Amino acid sequence: MRLLDRYLLRELLAPLGYCLSGFLLIWISADLSNNLHDFQEKRLGAADIANYYRVITPEFLITVLPIALLLALLYTLTNHARHNEITAIRAAGISLWRLCLPYLGVGLAASLLLLVVNEFWVPDSADKAEQIRNRHIASPGGAEPGRGQVRNLGFSNDSEQRQWLIGLYNTLTAEMSHPKVKMKQPDGSWLWLESDHAARSNGVWTFTGHVTLHRESGRPDEPLVPLLQTNLMAMPQFSETPEQIASEIKISSALSPGRGARRADIPIVDLLNYLRLHPDLDAKKKPWLYTKLQGRLAAPWTCLVVVLIAIPFGAASGRRNAFVGVASSIVICFAFFVVQTLALMFGASGNLPSWLAAWSPNVSFGIAGVWLTARVK
Repeated sequence: MRLLDRYLLRELLAPLGYCLSGFLLIWISADLSNNLHDFQEKRLGAADIANYYRVITPEFLITVLPIALLLALLYTLTNHARHNEITAIRAAGISLWRLCLPYLGVGLAASLLLLVVNEFWVPDSADKAEQIRNRHIASPGGAEPGRGQVRNLGFSNDSEQRQWLIGLYNTLTAEMSHPKVKMKQPDGSWLWLESDHAARSNGVWTFTGHVTLHRESGRPDEPLVPLLQTNLMAMPQFSETPEQIASEIKISSALSPGRGARRADIPIVDLLNYLRLHPDLDAKKKPWLYTKLQGRLAAPWTCLVVVLIAIPFGAASGRRNAFVGVASSIVICFAFFVVQTLALMFGASGNLPSWLAAWSPNVSFGIAGVWLTARVK
């Protein structure tokens, strides 16, 4: 790495750290002020509260990192321009694009970081935070399901024409109680498989206890025809995995009334698992799911877009127009987030193709940033 690159990175990373730390302190202070009474009611100690904010910080980072990067880059570039450092560097034969290469590298690294955080840490942060909030509250007695347990779970594998109804499913162990599986046969008939328990071992679903296999008679007013009774039956042809079932639970919950708009934290792998189980989606679910998938892929690259937007305004700022450059860039970035939100909303409702809704804000504003940078004198 050249000496110039190290200098530019050092001048950027320090303000970036300050911006992130400042935003984090402000956010924690505001959230703590709003939730302090609730924390006291639930008897959370200092260690519990610290652990709570450690768990939900990645969710905050997704929102604030692009803004912090924008402000830090504008401050850094304006500082260099005010002291005529950019003019001196360009007079030495270094182009503006070469000068900004370290900044683009930081934007790319930040985008990859957000992609990883958004996929592996953010999706479970809300559930983990809720567990911390309620860790000192006694679990209610009775028939309420425990942690990781889902009652009366029903889902379909449309690609292989199987329907599942599970009395109690444990997402932690992938064990089932009182499962029923309805399977369509090549001749068009349906078989029913019922048992007391089921678990997946070595990639195979094994049904145990009182296992029965019935065939539908073909007439709704006639009972099922018994075919087999046993205490153990392995079904290697059942391709459903615990990961796919977990994806079904998450997305079905997200699609339930009042929650669909809120759940933006569904990982890409869960969306893909759900689409494998349901290749033929109805007209309402399809645009929402595909927009959500494309949006998850496009969202992290916001960091790279804000770098492209900040460069022309920050690099062109001098003593007289520094404030104008910073203010203009912030306004443009605000417009970017508004356009991004509206585009995703139109995509989820089916008024825009999902790929266009997710990627058009990034592409259009990125191209605008490149064009404005090319015009910098």
